[in-house]
Amino acid sequence: MPLPADTDATTPKYLRDKYAIVGVGETTYTRGSGRTTRAMGTVAIRNAMQDAGLKPSEVDGMLSYSGNDSTPSTFLAGDLGIRLNFFMDVNGGGSSTEALIGIAIGIMEAGMCRCVAIFRSMNGYSQVRIGGTGARSAAPINGDALHGRVYGWQSAGQMFAPTFMRHMYEYGTKPEQVAMVKVVHSEHASNNPKAFYKKRYTVDDVLNSRMICKPLHLLDCCVETDNATCIIVTSADRARNLRHTPALIRGVVGRCSKPRADMHYQCGPISRVAGYYAKDILWPNAGVGPEDIDAVGAYDAFTFTSMLQLEDYGFCKKGEGGEYVSSGITRLGGKRPQNTSGGHLCEGYTHGMNMVIENVRQLRHDVDDYCPIGPDGKRQHTFDYREGGCRQVRNIEVTANLGWANPLTGSAMVMRRG
Repeated sequence: MPLPADTDATTPKYLRDKYAIVGVGETTYTRGSGRTTRAMGTVAIRNAMQDAGLKPSEVDGMLSYSGNDSTPSTFLAGDLGIRLNFFMDVNGGGSSTEALIGIAIGIMEAGMCRCVAIFRSMNGYSQVRIGGTGARSAAPINGDALHGRVYGWQSAGQMFAPTFMRHMYEYGTKPEQVAMVKVVHSEHASNNPKAFYKKRYTVDDVLNSRMICKPLHLLDCCVETDNATCIIVTSADRARNLRHTPALIRGVVGRCSKPRADMHYQCGPISRVAGYYAKDILWPNAGVGPEDIDAVGAYDAFTFTSMLQLEDYGFCKKGEGGEYVSSGITRLGGKRPQNTSGGHLCEGYTHGMNMVIENVRQLRHDVDDYCPIGPDGKRQHTFDYREGGCRQVRNIEVTANLGWANPLTGSAMVMRRG
């Protein structure tokens, strides 16, 4: 059967706005949850269903990023009274969130289910810590570890540092420029009741924090937390009968990689990340460009990861990322606010889920901050972005999420207000 008339083989325009995120939910971002990933996962999914106004019988698909200490979809579905027509639990790092949303669209488009809950549950501080320490740190050396640990690349910071250092060498990027990513995200987190770290930091705070792995100081690195998160995706037609203004999905790119997906340093440029290739899928699929985006959720496992993605997705020219992130453009009140919840650097670490959740709430125009609640039960946003105030972006209509697993692999998504 030929594709619809307004499409070609590589640009599925007919999928634009056909599916939507209709429910989001999470647990507290904490350390030492005292709960299993199974218990936290059921809470996050239930919260997302309640947010959407869905009953268990109305959800029939489930996907998860199940790395480290998570729990299979079938366990949580049974606990919640959900019978699944499709489920899949996958591994893949921080590029999983947007990729799983793309998979959800695909399985619904194929008629295998009608409504998909996507979750991530992790005791990322108290149990399996990504840096290789924690209550359950022992792991066999196999798979990708065979290519990394022999070089001393145990943690994400150690693995990514050569890309960061090369960018500094090639373009003269300065640590104080990139430190502004933490400064801005901490400003946003100070207006987020859910954020684990609410303190506002300065550039000097970042540069004076202890060195972890050159060029990464402690405050260049994300916070580790225990938490569960959930996103529910269904058709736009169905979304219009649910509780909230839907976040319509314009386009997705999932797990796009550099030419070498094992030792990407062999094919260079070392300072290039997967977004360089992903942008050629994302923007045509979404029918927009970087200039059309009102707010960005750029994966911030480290300050440098956000900067590199902004360059390679085309928000600024290559080599100008340091200037871009230190210019004020990514602040609330700036031209293109970024990670308005505080992101991984301040709110909590969720492998990208919380940044999608934040953009969904931004598009609904109902971000939870410290603004007063009006007589109608809705938050009355003041757009006063001083500490302890508002974090709602004014007149927001289109957002982008830029997911990151490592320099060689990335995913991304564009949404718009329904």
